[in-house]
Amino acid sequence: MSDAIDLRPTLLVPDWPAPSSVRAFVTTRETGPSQGDFAAFNPAAHVGDNPDHVALCRRRLQKEIGDDRPLLWLDQVHSARVQQSFQEGAPQADASTVSSADYACVVLTADCLPVLFCNRQGTQVAVAHAGWRGLASGVLEATVAAMNCAADDILVWLGPAISNAQFEVGPEVFGAFVGAQPESAEAFEHSPYRLNHYMADLYRLARFRLEALGIHHISGGHFCTACESRFYSYRRDSGRTGRMASVIWLAERSA
Repeated sequence: MSDAIDLRPTLLVPDWPAPSSVRAFVTTRETGPSQGDFAAFNPAAHVGDNPDHVALCRRRLQKEIGDDRPLLWLDQVHSARVQQSFQEGAPQADASTVSSADYACVVLTADCLPVLFCNRQGTQVAVAHAGWRGLASGVLEATVAAMNCAADDILVWLGPAISNAQFEVGPEVFGAFVGAQPESAEAFEHSPYRLNHYMADLYRLARFRLEALGIHHISGGHFCTACESRFYSYRRDSGRTGRMASVIWLAERSA
């Protein structure tokens, strides 16, 4: 398959009131060169896919955002570290931000929650990879702090993640959230499958964290990666699967 693959009909474009200078999308698995467990559009180099297929997917992503604007790839480790400048070689971080058109921010997910941020002025964007460990360790708080914007100026979109109907967790996850933020208990229901386990709502947990920071302009949050075949899902596919890319950048700096 050549670089001429047409991604646009399969891209998920955020429905949020972002300024026109802010561009963003999430890839799906619907069209691309990858095969088998990784079919079809997998830009993740660390999951065991054919490197040539991954490279082709990454070239196609680059073409979608513009060849003059590199993608800032991250080595994601479920941390709260935010990368605030372009660096080759995938710096270890789980969020990134940019206030120019110099590069695009990207995270890879397959059940974890991708969170897109921008300010109302269209001069700052960011993205965070927020699984339960990242949420509990403060990746959203760290991302907001790195943006250095007033909370009321920040707009957020919650991308495709596993839903509470599919996300069973143990008591250690419940304790990690409720111990730090008691109201987080509302994001958990007792599991019908196992004693002392819970069904966790990543979307609600993220909203609790964001609202505690004074951010209330939150869109999205109605997907389920484990239920929808257009998405990769680590849990549904027993750990052998590709990743979606959530990408955000500034097409130009607003005046």
